[in-house]
Amino acid sequence: MNDNRPVIVPWDFSELSEYALEHAVNIAKMLKCDIFLVHIAKKTSDISSAEEKITNYINNFKKKHDVSILSIVKEGSIFSEISSIIEEKNAFFAVMGTHGIKGMQKFTGSWALKVIAGSKSPFIVVQAPPSSVGLDNIVFPVDFSFSEKEKLLWAELVSRYFNTTFHLCYTENSDSSIQRKVNSNMIVAKKYLNTNNVKFEIIKLDGKEIADSAVEYAKKINADMIMISTTKNISFQDYVLGASEQKIIANREKVPVMTVNPRTDLTKTKGLT
Repeated sequence: MNDNRPVIVPWDFSELSEYALEHAVNIAKMLKCDIFLVHIAKKTSDISSAEEKITNYINNFKKKHDVSILSIVKEGSIFSEISSIIEEKNAFFAVMGTHGIKGMQKFTGSWALKVIAGSKSPFIVVQAPPSSVGLDNIVFPVDFSFSEKEKLLWAELVSRYFNTTFHLCYTENSDSSIQRKVNSNMIVAKKYLNTNNVKFEIIKLDGKEIADSAVEYAKKINADMIMISTTKNISFQDYVLGASEQKIIANREKVPVMTVNPRTDLTKTKGLT
């Protein structure tokens, strides 16, 4: 990449953040860009020790991996600071580790979703180390609410750098009005991807829930990732009760998930409203 837009990794010294770094390394090598480990300290007095600890980790890590890794350590709230740093650095992606949803861990998923929803750059959320190096196959669920041109724009951009094949997945719905919306959204997606020379195939999935079916299909084909859009204006109830994107993000198969936040200036495009 000519502009060296970095990959951001929120860093809390956990095993999950190490998984995220491993994914980020694979991506950064293909994009030829820097990685920033971002640690948000709870109080100013913790910054010095955190800086020393993160520097030591990076020095040891770089002995095994040929990649540029830098760090940012500051005090504040992860909900605002991470998004602010992503915007400041004009990051290409952020890669973050998160736990699956188990009982009260729903709230962990909620925190992750709040951080993700505040970002202008896509988040790649992981629960395990990478099982492959590239982004050859990405599952792209299409449902009646799919309305974000931003998601298609990112599919085209990812394809340009990673030569990705997108698997456009949908399920049949007994409600004819909903099915018409699904069909319409599929037509728009096919037209856009064809126009931009993005490789794709269309898969009709079994089952009623697109979230569950897409995850099952991703596992079946050993997909590198699932690409979704987050819900606009997510309410507190959505976080607690589990919006469909949270269900995919914290999927039990631990398939990485790329989340794209919709932009109001793009959702007004004809055919994508």
